[in-house]
Amino acid sequence: MAQLLADRRDVDFVLHEQLNVEELSKFETYAEFNKKTVDLIISEARNLAVKEILPTQVDGDREGTRFENGNVAVPESFHKAWEELKAGEWIALADNPEWGGQGTPYALTLAANEYFIAANFALMMYCGLTHGAGRLVEKFGSEKQKKLFLKKMFTGEWTGTMLLTEPESGSDLGALTTSAVNNEDGTYSLTGNKIFISSGDHDLADNIIHPVLARIEGAPEGTKGISLFIVPKIWVNDDGSLGEDNDVVCTGVEEKMGIHGNATCSLALGSKGRCRGTLLGEENKGMRAMFLMMNEARLLVGLSGLATASSAYMYAVNYARQRVQGRYLLNIMDKSAPSVPIIQHPDVRRMLLTMKTYVEGMRSFLYYVGMCGDKIQISGDAEEKAKYQGIVDLLIPVAKGYVTDRAFEICSIAVQVYGGYGYIKEYPVEQLLRDCRITPIYEGTNGIQAMDLLGRKLGMNKGKPIMDLLGEIQQTIAAARKFSATEELANKVEGAVNKLGEVAMHMGKTAMSEAVMTAFAFAYPFMEVAGDVVLSWMLLWRAQIAAENLENGAKKKDAAFYEGQLKSAEYFTHSVLPVTSGKMDAILASNSAVVDISEEAFGGK
Repeated sequence: MAQLLADRRDVDFVLHEQLNVEELSKFETYAEFNKKTVDLIISEARNLAVKEILPTQVDGDREGTRFENGNVAVPESFHKAWEELKAGEWIALADNPEWGGQGTPYALTLAANEYFIAANFALMMYCGLTHGAGRLVEKFGSEKQKKLFLKKMFTGEWTGTMLLTEPESGSDLGALTTSAVNNEDGTYSLTGNKIFISSGDHDLADNIIHPVLARIEGAPEGTKGISLFIVPKIWVNDDGSLGEDNDVVCTGVEEKMGIHGNATCSLALGSKGRCRGTLLGEENKGMRAMFLMMNEARLLVGLSGLATASSAYMYAVNYARQRVQGRYLLNIMDKSAPSVPIIQHPDVRRMLLTMKTYVEGMRSFLYYVGMCGDKIQISGDAEEKAKYQGIVDLLIPVAKGYVTDRAFEICSIAVQVYGGYGYIKEYPVEQLLRDCRITPIYEGTNGIQAMDLLGRKLGMNKGKPIMDLLGEIQQTIAAARKFSATEELANKVEGAVNKLGEVAMHMGKTAMSEAVMTAFAFAYPFMEVAGDVVLSWMLLWRAQIAAENLENGAKKKDAAFYEGQLKSAEYFTHSVLPVTSGKMDAILASNSAVVDISEEAFGGK
């Protein structure tokens, strides 16, 4: 079933032919990660995903988590898979070996995790939350905090979460009410309630380390007065041993549409007056700490969308090859003609090519963002570091917002390819659709991602990041013009890039004018068209590499793959970009109906 997670040939193509990830081994930071090592890591990740993690997917969904007598139990099969993840040291691949990490390039880490998440999204959330919490400790923790928590988190002995959301605050974290009172021993007593806490309580590990946003008594209102704390489920003594329960109580587990194997908890802090934590970082700087880690969290959510979409596509294309129904269209009137696999029907081919094109483009996009992070790590030039950091910051809301929305659409198309069978639990795409639906909501809804792109990222550093990004795209366009197979595609992509530049300037000016409300009404369409243009770049880049290989006499076993790259780029450029252009026209027109309509006119009463 390995082929039903992610196409290994395509993963290798992005890593080696598009991004040349093995070139990183020329630098001391990644010296041991040559091509052989990269391939070995991907092979091992794929094997683990297929043999140990994928078998937990269905029973994880059917069994779900159990909340009994205040305790949460994960699906039984998760325990063995978790032990395999720990034994292989997969939880902190890209992190410092001093703390239990492997120090791998981030682009490679994304590729390995794509396999894992495609095999079981709900299970891998326990890993993702643990890693994110560990990174907060690594970045902002004192030496004592690092020694107490970090290695045990990165090795999976303990797990982690993020306690942000509250019943009354939702995405408006500035309205949170969880309080912290300073104690004489330097700890803080916390009181409050948190909801929608993924991986919030479970029986996978001996302890759960909760980074918690709270307001110290007397701190300013709003986000300026929020601090970040480490609050273990079980108190950790100074010698690293476990102490008493820390008054962090699970009060319920949500019944959800999908990701049933992950415990989404409501947690009460200090209901008995015995919840203690230690300050992580500086007082009143909790939001800054969280936002510094948001790039990683949002990229991981985008990867989760891609992983489920990739799996859905692989299932759909294999099903379409096997499902025999209906005569070939040109023989439709011949009653003696045999039925054919549905992959031969034009509309099914349209759906499959749509899925293929988006999955490939999104994989390149997310791995590229990871590669930018790797270039930040290896570069010794401050200006170059700033360039790639700016590109990452600019692209993160698109990598999360655009990718997860397209991923959900791909999962929906997979159900359509299966027809009625896709809607029933006997087949896998029904679960993938439900599991994927959370990704447009996690780590800031996609509307918030669009607002971030327009309100914060577009004008960042006087627009330098977007100019740097457009410069990167122009290099690909120039390279693609050298080949007859991609010359026309390059011209069309350049037209879309130029028009996006015009739209970006329009949006920036409108957002600074009296029509600011109208500008933000078009923030989401702007994120969509930005995503389309970035994907057209990625697909053109792929097609240019394919064209070069075909002209140089690619091996027969590779020819079909390269021809497929040309068709993906051709389809997107001719069938999607014209729609993108129409959306850009609508943005430039900036009709104000969205902000002008009265609340009463919405009806619904």
